[in-house]
Amino acid sequence: MSSHDPDKVKDLYHTLHSHLPSEPALRVKTIENLLVEKGYLDQQTIDNWIEVYSEDIGPKRGAQVIARAWLDQEFKQRLLTDASEAIDDYGFLGKATAHLKALENTDSVHNLVVCTLCSCYPFSLLGMAPNWYKTAAYRSRAVREPRAVLKEFGVDLDDQVEVRVYDSTAELRYLVIPQRPLGTEDYSQQQLAGLVTRNSMIGTDRDLAKNMGG
Repeated sequence: MSSHDPDKVKDLYHTLHSHLPSEPALRVKTIENLLVEKGYLDQQTIDNWIEVYSEDIGPKRGAQVIARAWLDQEFKQRLLTDASEAIDDYGFLGKATAHLKALENTDSVHNLVVCTLCSCYPFSLLGMAPNWYKTAAYRSRAVREPRAVLKEFGVDLDDQVEVRVYDSTAELRYLVIPQRPLGTEDYSQQQLAGLVTRNSMIGTDRDLAKNMGG
């Protein structure tokens, strides 16, 4: 059983609260710096975790799932029926994806995901949530004026395209299956995964043909 020195804990508490600025991001960074300085955290460990979540865990994991769904109709149907069960093929099932629902974009439907109460997000598939996803502006406007929000992301939809907005919760999170770009019939699964963006799996990106290059 680990033991704690009450005086050290008390000293750390007062040190942290006497140095914290008002801006949340700065407060987090200040806490991190103080914990590293006092030996409670290792800076390299923090950097390694950030790199894993931003580069390895996501959004590359989600891109693998989408690419397979484009190539394998049976897998796509499983993904649409029970996304949590389907992604467990890769060992991606976790607390953030235990109740996951996949939403398929089509020529006539575009899906957009938001979390109006906080910032629930399938980070085990998509990595760390982007800052804009957590802002009050996105969380409120995505529901009230989704077309305007999408246009700001460069997604300008015809009136004939229905926009469906899905509100994530701690119990249910969503993954958008973007449309496969035309002209990718000969692409491998790895090449297809390279076209998939994090934003397309949230719904703030739609036309992935732009990632195909010349």
